[in-house]
Amino acid sequence: MSTKPLKKGAKYADLYDVPEHFIAEMFDGDLYASPRPAVAHARAASVLGALLGPFDVGENGPGGWLFLDEPELHFGNDVLVPDLAGWRRERMPEAPDGAYITLAPDWVCEVLSASTETLDRGTKSRIYAREGVTHAWLVDPLRQTLEVLALESGGWSLLASHEGRVTVRAVPFDAIELSLGALWRSR
Repeated sequence: MSTKPLKKGAKYADLYDVPEHFIAEMFDGDLYASPRPAVAHARAASVLGALLGPFDVGENGPGGWLFLDEPELHFGNDVLVPDLAGWRRERMPEAPDGAYITLAPDWVCEVLSASTETLDRGTKSRIYAREGVTHAWLVDPLRQTLEVLALESGGWSLLASHEGRVTVRAVPFDAIELSLGALWRSR
């Protein structure tokens, strides 16, 4: 994703003009487009979603969450597409019908790439904080890192940073251990 908007003063209808092989998002009314993620990015997001499965569909797991891959989130003039998002079931018992969601998630995960990192850490993080998302994870498959963030006093606080092929417990999913090595594409 370029750090420069594709179009300033965009409307939702402008998202339809972005080619299908791009992910379109709007921040403060400006349209951005990024190509589909590289394999390492897609694998990290896919594997992480599978590892967190016991919180969503697992009969023997902790439960209590609903997860979606790349949901379209609408917050006023902002349209965001996180790599993964989760809602506590007491706030969103079932996935709604429709193309987008207006209820802010309780947790988001952005998988970083060279083309998206600036916006993921900057504009998107600011919007997530403004909307009251309480937890965010930043996963970098190239650096093999996981940053665990919590919303405190309207801003993000770094709770933990993990690197490599370690096993971790990371809030808000610290009820289970996660093997980060599973996220990193085998070489």
